Amino acid sequence: MNIIVTLKNTDGSEMTFDKIISFIFRKDVYQSYTSFGAKFYGDIPTPENVSEILFTIDNKIIHHGLADSISVTTSVGGSLVSVSSRSFTSLLIQNQIETGIKPNISINDLMNSFYTLPYVTHENSDVKSYIYVKSNSNMWDGIVNLTYKTHGTYPYIRDTNQIRMTPVENPSSFEYSDSEIISRGIAISEKKLISHFHMSNMKEEFGEFELADNDVISHNIVRHRVFELDRQFLYEPQQAIEYRSKYASRGRKKIFCTYSGYKGEDLSDLATFGTVQNKRIGTLTITGNSSGITTEIGIYKDKFPE
Repeated sequence: MNIIVTLKNTDGSEMTFDKIISFIFRKDVYQSYTSFGAKFYGDIPTPENVSEILFTIDNKIIHHGLADSISVTTSVGGSLVSVSSRSFTSLLIQNQIETGIKPNISINDLMNSFYTLPYVTHENSDVKSYIYVKSNSNMWDGIVNLTYKTHGTYPYIRDTNQIRMTPVENPSSFEYSDSEIISRGIAISEKKLISHFHMSNMKEEFGEFELADNDVISHNIVRHRVFELDRQFLYEPQQAIEYRSKYASRGRKKIFCTYSGYKGEDLSDLATFGTVQNKRIGTLTITGNSSGITTEIGIYKDKFPE
């Protein structure tokens, strides 16, 4: 496989490197950005001028993001470069918009009416609802709120820096035979689960909007959350509790497998392996070192639609 790391400078010039020692790329449906880190040999005269990092496998751009950190260590043997990067969609959690109710808004409105974020694209949709922007909340919070109201789902990043609210209409399908799978397994995470939710009403009284998760309680988990009326769901208050319950269960169960190489999978594509039959890919990790390239794909089973 042809592995390339490209560093782009503020003046538009590029430097490409193929002597890669190691790398790791991660993508998750519950993460608003992809992450990439790599070590390689090369010469970077002015690392302070690097503004973009691209990661390519066999001419396909897998990651395009900000230059979060770069270090260059020079010795007798040459220069060792270490980089880390988050995709440009990470800017969504670093930008805030004015607080208050934004009525009759779509993702087209939300992404086109406030700030221009470099390289960030989005699913074209004029499906509208309202969002309530809380103090200190960010653009991603607004996208999450709008996505749940209009589609009952959670947004995710597809390709490089594309925000999607819905599953892709024509996903690619990938099947992994037992003979090619290096390892597979199941991972359970219960540290985020909440057993009881209590939200006040307009009169600041409690008792009207409650939710007890019996499944969580059956695991002897006792975690109560008490909060004021959530204006993000002002017209359907019970949704505020239901959303919090789903969000607390995100990624609770992951079924995964690892194989040698990379086939081009992306989030929302379909995977089949073992007992998993045509399920949407929810997490993707590609790693590489002197031993070769391996890919782990994972399927989430939680309260959000599969």
